[in-house]
Amino acid sequence: MTDVFEIRRGTSPIILGLPHTGTDVPPEIFARLNDNGKALADTDWHIHTLYDGLLPDVTSVRATFHRYVIDANRDPEGASLYPGQNTTGLVPTTDFDGRAIWADGEEPTEADIAERLTTYHRPYHQALAAEIERVKAIHGIAVLYDCHSIRSHIPFLFEGKLPDFNIGTNSGASCALEIERVTAEVAGYANGLTSIVNGRFKGGWTTRHYGKPQTGVHAIQMELTQSSHLATETLPFAYDDEKAETLRVHLKAILTRIEAVAYEIKNEGNRA
Repeated sequence: MTDVFEIRRGTSPIILGLPHTGTDVPPEIFARLNDNGKALADTDWHIHTLYDGLLPDVTSVRATFHRYVIDANRDPEGASLYPGQNTTGLVPTTDFDGRAIWADGEEPTEADIAERLTTYHRPYHQALAAEIERVKAIHGIAVLYDCHSIRSHIPFLFEGKLPDFNIGTNSGASCALEIERVTAEVAGYANGLTSIVNGRFKGGWTTRHYGKPQTGVHAIQMELTQSSHLATETLPFAYDDEKAETLRVHLKAILTRIEAVAYEIKNEGNRA
């Protein structure tokens, strides 16, 4: 079986989480998807490429499995992140448009979900948690920056067009206010792009689970519209080099500012 995650280790206080860029689906699971599901459309296309090389010595933990196998950014207990709103679950049964992804009679069973938790979800988070602790041991602080993307128009999930930068901090609970502030500030200066903090996306399970500023672990989620860096938001979801390079300038500034804030928080702690 293919490794369920990839790690690049660095010495920066920032760890990039990449739970939704993977497209690996074991043949026995792929065969149970319907034609709609087999398109794997709900992928965070090219996000690992978009962030590659932006910050020297950053650590990254990337899931290689597709979210239709199991969603690494969902509560392992299956609790909804947004009660009362349309969303997708731990093992999705529909895509982001509310359409079925599994062939009739092939929907995942409770036993399937339990097995996938053990094989995919838990190992990814064990690796992510270990990297957070390693980085925290170096600096006394760790900042998890969870990288995501989504189509800008998805009526099943939200009305109208989504802003280009969707910053989620669990309504301010998952990171220091200064980390949220500098992220929003850089996003706000990006000409031609829009941004929001804790709008439709307040941070997924990863951000909410790990973000405990009082323990020295901060977490923030960035959900980018795919229109900001892709040629189209439909298959084949091609990478647009020109748009992506413009966006990478802003993303590099965001990561650089967050890293600087992390060092400031660390030094303040040392002075205390």
